[in-house]
Amino acid sequence: MPAGFQVPGIVENEEGWGPTSVPEHLEGVPYAPYGKGDKVGRVSDFTQSGFNKYGGRYGNQNMANYPQVFNFSYNEDEDSFHLVDNKPAQRKQGMRRFQPNRFHQQRRDQQQREEMTKHQDRQPRKQQQKRPQFFHRNDQRQVVHSSSVDIRPEWAVVEQIPFTSLSKLNYQAPPPEDLETYGALEFYDKAFDRVTPKTEKPLRKTRRAFRNVTTSDDPIIRKYAQEEAAQVFITDTLLTTLMCTPRSVYSWDIVITCAGGRLFFDKRDGSSLDLLTVAETSPEQIAEDKDNINGVQQLSVEATALNQNFSQQVLLQGGAKMEFEPNPFASEGGDELAAVAYRYRKFNLGGDVELVVRSELDGVMNYKGQDQLLSIKALNEFDPKHTGVDWRQKMENQRGAVLATELKNNANKLAKWTAAALVSGADMIKLGYVSRVHMRDNFHHAVLGTQVMKPKDFAQQINLNMDNCWGIVRALVDLCMKQEDGKYLLVKDPNKQLLRLYSVPEDAFQENYTEEPIAEMEEAPAEEPTKADGGEED
Repeated sequence: MPAGFQVPGIVENEEGWGPTSVPEHLEGVPYAPYGKGDKVGRVSDFTQSGFNKYGGRYGNQNMANYPQVFNFSYNEDEDSFHLVDNKPAQRKQGMRRFQPNRFHQQRRDQQQREEMTKHQDRQPRKQQQKRPQFFHRNDQRQVVHSSSVDIRPEWAVVEQIPFTSLSKLNYQAPPPEDLETYGALEFYDKAFDRVTPKTEKPLRKTRRAFRNVTTSDDPIIRKYAQEEAAQVFITDTLLTTLMCTPRSVYSWDIVITCAGGRLFFDKRDGSSLDLLTVAETSPEQIAEDKDNINGVQQLSVEATALNQNFSQQVLLQGGAKMEFEPNPFASEGGDELAAVAYRYRKFNLGGDVELVVRSELDGVMNYKGQDQLLSIKALNEFDPKHTGVDWRQKMENQRGAVLATELKNNANKLAKWTAAALVSGADMIKLGYVSRVHMRDNFHHAVLGTQVMKPKDFAQQINLNMDNCWGIVRALVDLCMKQEDGKYLLVKDPNKQLLRLYSVPEDAFQENYTEEPIAEMEEAPAEEPTKADGGEED
């Protein structure tokens, strides 16, 4: 039989509309007033998303007229829950209470542009040309640097090392062992300590030759390698490059040879490490323009040449010398070599790993009756507009401002010089200030002054932590020691704070080197597909 249906009772309200009494099962349930002007849809829209998304859909939504119990909203995070402590949270310093109205902000910007236009119309033509350049300084195009070496497609990446992982490395190297010293040192001419911009001295070109022999071609290092005096062999130029890696901006590369548990760090012929950098860490980066005397390449050549000239001009040539073993790079009937001493020292990197480095000293100075070994270097000024400091005006009274500017623009170069002085055991760094005679002439220079400093004190001043420097070297040596015998290339990415270690062929940097073609994938026979026929699968 079909289910029966009982018609509910209907109560007629003679005085109005709606029920005349409250049923027992609805006693105590709060009642929400309902206005006849409200839309019917509001009665059934109980969802929180409905109220948030369709806030004025149902007409008058003045919730102040409704009981507070109907203002409850459910959230998964229980936003309605409060702790006993109802103290208001403290406002952070520097926070703005409100943001200006967008209309008023646009109005003020428009008024400022109009005022600038009026002011610019009253300026001379030269000042009008300078102002747009200053106004758009923050919009300058980012300079893209090129790699120091052409990366071949067949070179495999062994490891990628971000700079952030190098900053936490630390190793306290014990005092080094002095092996041998070769060459001769001349005494420093103290007359250059009295040079000022008003009594500047022209920089003379030296006829002496400089030798920058790589590690594997050094006969003294070869002797130590045959005697198995150490496991790692390197020059101070390459060693300080590794030490100061986090400060470098330009690209560089170092060739590493692993053979029988020994490592040889070398530079390529024509490597960028043969030259000094200029304004490498400057906020206003320099473009690589070969036709501009203030381009990256031209400034590097200029800085390297004037450093060599300055290091020989400030010495008392023909006088007393501090002589050591004969210069290993001299040849009979050859050019006169620069007065340089090569000190070979051994450092312990922990465990059974020892490192032999060839370091350089540039001169000697008698100070308070004692001979002090010198590291002689020169900073160069090429354009005061680039640095914002004119050396000829600031050198006498504000030399600290000049040095501070150089520390900002050449942080990597000064750190490498300081690390090299500490590695070689130099007692003092003699720093020279050399500027162009005319700013558009990069061939004629003048010495404006000198400054002396102790390497340890200067390292603290520039925040150079030698424990971190040795930690970086030790980590890179450990990484290379784990590789198989062969040749590798460590490259600093030209535009990223990143090191890459490549595995390269033995003849990668020889003149007769040819790029190996990459073998194309061939289809294997349908009957017997093998890896030997078709290569490894993707």
